[in-house]
Amino acid sequence: MKIIMLGAPGAGKGTQAKMIAEKYMIPHISTGDIFRANIKEGTELGKQAKEYMDKGQLVPDSLTVNLLLDRVAKDDCKNGYVLDGFPRTIPQAEVLDEALSKLGENIDYAIDVDVPDENIINRMSGRRACVTCGATYHLKHIPPKKEGICDKCGSELILRDDDKPETVKKRLDVYHEQTQPLIDYYTNKGILKTVDGTKDMLEVFGDIVSILGN
Repeated sequence: MKIIMLGAPGAGKGTQAKMIAEKYMIPHISTGDIFRANIKEGTELGKQAKEYMDKGQLVPDSLTVNLLLDRVAKDDCKNGYVLDGFPRTIPQAEVLDEALSKLGENIDYAIDVDVPDENIINRMSGRRACVTCGATYHLKHIPPKKEGICDKCGSELILRDDDKPETVKKRLDVYHEQTQPLIDYYTNKGILKTVDGTKDMLEVFGDIVSILGN
């Protein structure tokens, strides 16, 4: 079972991807993890990726797909995998489909965790992070025992720049421009499934399981 997770930043797709991976005993694969692992191990593909990253450039789609194919060729992926964070654009999706079809494989499901922008901005702006130990909280869902103070180490809690409404809005604009077209792409392929990401996390997961089966 090969699955792609779609959804705006802050929609909770990463959390759902981890839960899917755990239930179906398949790897949760993010491109960030692949880059880090290959660079750390000093592989040939990792060295190529590092050259681009060191210059502050985006890693080309073809190289990213090669890194991905190298990862999904490993034994732990024989029953499938969950891709999180790739593809982000139509060209990336096309390169991935082409590469998989050469192996006689294809993506089975593209699951879109759908959350309105307004909900995401409210959700993200409620996050707080500890300046010292990195523990994270949410003013509404996981509040600290004492306002503005970390439960674990007693340090100050801050609203990170990434979680500020204006930053979140910019990220959402980029998402709608680049990644939203993937919704149509996978709809046309007949593999898109949409779940309501505004529900409770476990309810969302239940909806996904009803799509994938037990």
